[in-house]
Amino acid sequence: MKQIQIVLLLLVLISAYTVCHAESGADQTATEGETYIIQRINRSPEWDKIPTLLIDKILWTDDTGIRAKGQLCYDEEYLYVHLSAEEKNIRAEYTEPLSPVCADSCLEFFFQLNESDNYFNFEINPNGCLCIQYGPSKTDRIDIVRDDAAEYFDIHTNRVTDGWETSYRIPLSFINLFYPDTRFDGEWRANFYKCGDKTVNRHYLSWSKIDLEKPNFHCPEYFGTIIFK
Repeated sequence: MKQIQIVLLLLVLISAYTVCHAESGADQTATEGETYIIQRINRSPEWDKIPTLLIDKILWTDDTGIRAKGQLCYDEEYLYVHLSAEEKNIRAEYTEPLSPVCADSCLEFFFQLNESDNYFNFEINPNGCLCIQYGPSKTDRIDIVRDDAAEYFDIHTNRVTDGWETSYRIPLSFINLFYPDTRFDGEWRANFYKCGDKTVNRHYLSWSKIDLEKPNFHCPEYFGTIIFK
C-alpha cells in the first residue's frame, strides 16, 4: 500500500507541475561541454571495467586538493551511478530526507532529457542521504521523497583510505513517471559535481566546465553530453 501511495503522490505532483510549466522554456543557450559514452551491461556493474570521467574543474575557490570521479552504465531497467572522492576531512552530518546534503561532503549527478527544459538533481553525502529534485531552475523545483529510497535506489556508500565512494541505480520506471515513453537511448545532457559548503575546505568541482562568477550548479546551459551506447 505504501508503494502505491508514493507512486500516486508522485503522479499528482508531476501532473500539476507539468501543467504549470507547459509554456516555460530554457532561458540560456546550451554550451558545448564534455562528452561521456555510457556502456550497456548485461549483469551487475563491474566498475573496474567501466570508463571513468573526471570531476576536476576547480570552481570559485582555491584548489583544496580534493578530486572526484564518476562512472555510468545501464541495462534495460536501470541507470547505474558510481561516484568517488579523494577527500581527507569528510563531513557527514545529515541523515534525513530533504536535508541540505550539499553542506556536507557531497557528490552530485544532474541530468536532463534532451526534449525537456526540466532536469533532475541527485545529491548524496557519505551517509547515503539522498536529495532528489526536479524542475527547470534552482529556484523552481519540486522535492522528491521516498521512504524506501535506500532500497529503491539501491544506495551504497563506503569510506576508503583516501576518501569515500557511493553507488546507486536510477530505475527507468522512476524516469517514466515524468517521461512515460523514455528509454535509455540517444543523448542526454548532464553534469557531475563535488562540493562541501560547510566542510573544512570548502570546494566546488565539476565535470563539465561552468563559466559563472558565483557558485551555482543549477545551470543546465553548461551541462555536457552523455550518450547511451
